[in-house]
Amino acid sequence: MSTVALAPWLQTQLASLLAQRGHALLLSGPSGLGQYELALALARAWLCEKPTPHGACGDCGSCHAIDVRTHADLCALMPEVLSLSLGWPLDESAQKEIDDKKRKPSKLIRVEAARDAVAFTQTTRSRGNTKVILVYPAERMNMESANTLLKTLEEPVGEVRFILATESAHQLLPTIRSRCQTHAMVWPAQEEALSWLIDRVAAAQSGAKTPAAAPTRAQAAVWLQAAGGRPDDAFAWASSGLDAQAWAGLPKALARGDWSHLSDWPAAQQLSVLQKLCHDLMALAAGAPTRFFPMAELPAAPRWTALAAWSRELMQAARSVEHPYNPGLMQEAWAARTRQVLAARGQ
Repeated sequence: MSTVALAPWLQTQLASLLAQRGHALLLSGPSGLGQYELALALARAWLCEKPTPHGACGDCGSCHAIDVRTHADLCALMPEVLSLSLGWPLDESAQKEIDDKKRKPSKLIRVEAARDAVAFTQTTRSRGNTKVILVYPAERMNMESANTLLKTLEEPVGEVRFILATESAHQLLPTIRSRCQTHAMVWPAQEEALSWLIDRVAAAQSGAKTPAAAPTRAQAAVWLQAAGGRPDDAFAWASSGLDAQAWAGLPKALARGDWSHLSDWPAAQQLSVLQKLCHDLMALAAGAPTRFFPMAELPAAPRWTALAAWSRELMQAARSVEHPYNPGLMQEAWAARTRQVLAARGQ
C-alpha cells in the first residue's frame, strides 16, 4: 500500500509534536486539515525502528507493516465503515457478522472495539518498546465506548501512547479531553495549499488510463474556495470533477429553482452545499466577506429572519441526512425551500 507524502504544513506540525512528551495527544480542528494523515504519521514515527526528528524512516520493517496494515503494536480504533474504506482489518467476529449480512458496518466506534483496544494495551509488545492506539474520528465514540477507554487513557499499562484525532472536539466527553494534550490543527497559507492541491491532483490524474491536463491555479482556487480553505476537502471536490464555472453559477441557478447540478450528488453533499450557500448569504447580509462562493455570483441576500430559520432547518436536516426516508421527496423539498428562501428579499 503506497503512502502519500505529508503536506508541508503537516510535516512542520509532525516535527513539533515529535519533540513533545506525553502519552495521549488530541489532534483537534475542522474537517479537511489532515488530522488522520498527521495521526498516522505520528504513529509511524513512534513505532519506527530508525526514527528521525522529522518522522519515520519509511524503510524499516515497522514502517512496512503499517503500510500494509499489519503492525501488531498499532491499534486503529475507528468506525467499521471507515476502517474498511481505509484498509484497516476488522476483528474476525465483526468481519464475519458483516460478511454473513447479519448487520451493516457500524458508523460509530463500537464498545466491543473499545474493549478490544483496552485488551490490546495489556498484551506483550511484538516489535519495539511502544504500542500505539489511534482513535479517529474520536467524536464517533458514544458514551459507552468513551467510558470504556477512559481508565486506560488516564493510566495506560506500560509504554502505550494514544493519538485521538477529531473534527468535533466539543462532542468529546470533557473527561476524555482533560486526559490529553490538545494540538490545534494549523491552517495552511493560501499559496501553500494551492501548490499542494495542484500537485496532488496532477499525481492522482497521472495514474489514469487517459491522464488529464494538470489543473490550473484558477481551477485549484475554486476547489479550495468550495472547501472553505480546507485542503483535503478541496482535493475531494477536485476528485468529484467539480467544474469551476458550474460552482460559481450554482447560487443563482438554485434561486431559479434549477437543481440539475446537484441532482446526482449524494444527499449529504447536497445538504453541505446548501449550508455553505446559507453561510455566505448570511455573511453577505452582515457585510462580511463570503467564504465558499464568489460574492459577485450570489443572489441578493434574503431577509435575515428567513436565513436564520433556514440555517436552523439545515442543521436539523443534517442529523438524519444519512438515513433519508425518501431521497427523491427530500430533494424536492430542499429545492422548493431553497427557492422560497432566496425569494425572501428585504431586511
